[in-house]
Amino acid sequence: MSAAAEGARALRSTETGVDLRVRLTPKASRDRLGGREVLADGNEVVIAHVRALPADGAANAALEAMVAKAAGVAKSRVAVVAGKTSRVKTLRLEGNSDTILATLEAILTQAE
Repeated sequence: MSAAAEGARALRSTETGVDLRVRLTPKASRDRLGGREVLADGNEVVIAHVRALPADGAANAALEAMVAKAAGVAKSRVAVVAGKTSRVKTLRLEGNSDTILATLEAILTQAE
């Protein structure tokens, strides 16, 4: 069994949509979602980069906007629900979980 199988997956379906765990790098050269990575604790994350600075919530807002656009949902339907001041964050995307999961899986497959 792989480390990713033992830990929590980066994408998880919920009753109201999808939870997405990311490791955010602010002050990047461009906004982008990268591939997946397994952290030392065995949990899987999606690598995310945003140009915004990590001040006054700007990086979180940029992350929410980027993920909303990539997933095809409204910005108001995406929120950081855990790790607001941490590099590892959990975002909640509200909507049809099957559609959101398929869209994000396709993006992540291309990025890897």
